[in-house]
Amino acid sequence: MNIPADLKYTKDHEWIKVDGSTATIGVTDYAQSELGDVVYVEIETEGEDLAKEEVFGTVEAVKTVSDLFMPVSGTVTSINERLSDEPDLVNKDPYGEGWMIKVNMSDLSELEALMSADEYKSEVGA
Repeated sequence: MNIPADLKYTKDHEWIKVDGSTATIGVTDYAQSELGDVVYVEIETEGEDLAKEEVFGTVEAVKTVSDLFMPVSGTVTSINERLSDEPDLVNKDPYGEGWMIKVNMSDLSELEALMSADEYKSEVGA
C-alpha cells in the first residue's frame, strides 16, 4: 500500500498536499482499494466555501457510494474534470492523476489536526 510521506491524511481516508495556502485533495490508496473499481465521481462544489468535514462530493464504486469529506476549510477552486470521463484514475493513480479538488485554505491551523504518513499507516494497519 502506497502512503506518501509528504502528504497529510484524515481518518476518512482523504489525503491533502499543501502548497502555500493551496491544497490538493484526493482519496488514499487504501480507500480506493477498499472501494474497489471506481465507476463515477460526482463533485459539484467548485467555487463553494466549505467547512472542515463538510461533504465536497461522492465517489461511486461497484460495491458502494461514499461521501468525500473536506480535510480543511476553504474555497474549492478547481475540480479534476478528467474524473468525469475517467473515474478509474482514482484507482490507477490516487495521488497523481486521480486527485479530486484544489482548495484555497481559509485556516492553515487546521492542518495540525491531520495525520502524518506514519500515523495514517497505524490507523489503517499498514
